[in-house]
Amino acid sequence: MDQFLALKAFTRIVEAGNFTRAADSLNMPNATLSKTIQQLESHLGVCLLQRTTRRITVTPEGREYYEKALRVLRDLEEIDASFKTSRNKLKGHLRIAIGGSTARDVLIPLLVDFMAVYPDIRIDLEVADKPSDLIRGNIDCAVRGGPMDDSTLIARKIGEATMITCATPAYLRLYGIPAYPEELKNGHRLISYLSPATGRAFPFRFEHNGVNTEIKTEYHLGINESNAHIAAGEAGLGIVQTFTYSLRRELATGTLVEILRKWRPSPYPFHVVYAQNRHVPHRLRVFIEWLVEAFPAVVKE
Repeated sequence: MDQFLALKAFTRIVEAGNFTRAADSLNMPNATLSKTIQQLESHLGVCLLQRTTRRITVTPEGREYYEKALRVLRDLEEIDASFKTSRNKLKGHLRIAIGGSTARDVLIPLLVDFMAVYPDIRIDLEVADKPSDLIRGNIDCAVRGGPMDDSTLIARKIGEATMITCATPAYLRLYGIPAYPEELKNGHRLISYLSPATGRAFPFRFEHNGVNTEIKTEYHLGINESNAHIAAGEAGLGIVQTFTYSLRRELATGTLVEILRKWRPSPYPFHVVYAQNRHVPHRLRVFIEWLVEAFPAVVKE
């Protein structure tokens, strides 16, 4: 039995929740994975997993073995990393989850520099506005905006983005320029961003002299994908509130015009998150440190 492979296989099954997802992530046939776990259990003389046709359950012994196996894998990663003589020798595979417009306007342009320094790190981007399940999706980390309240994840703040409210000149000529947020309730057409997770519309938020205000009114158009949300504003379908990093070209050319500047909402935090009980390889630590340095310079106004 290849015990190192067995350790990796077992931890991946626990994290993925079933054999099929674990086998896919390890690029291993299901039958080979099952045999590897059987050999590991036989070698240890304990049952690590209870299997049924629909699910697996980790036994108490399996949970204890999982925690210790993670420490072993982490130590091996650190040993390997300590013997690397230059950072561009890092190799491996990273899977990163990120929202649509943030991928397009922030991360993808930044990756040019990262991948030039680390050419042997292969990256998969899972681009979707709906938050991904990091464990079941075998995702190394995710870039997420907003407050972090998931206790199963480790979150590291990487920056704050400026949000603005804007519309096309043609829309403003037709409907008028609101002088203060409450005027948005008086005949204006709002394009709301709908939560991909819940379907609920995010309210338009404003801040002035330390006072935060939310405008909750019926929206004219709701969209649950960030790139399409921005495109609707560019098309003149109404007023949008979104990040300046996605509108630099439109604001520079006058395609979109900022309104209610005095009431800009508070800066919006962004974090890189990863599972707290997951083995963190050296290449992921390097990526996170790089993102902490690179991200703020792009999202600031």
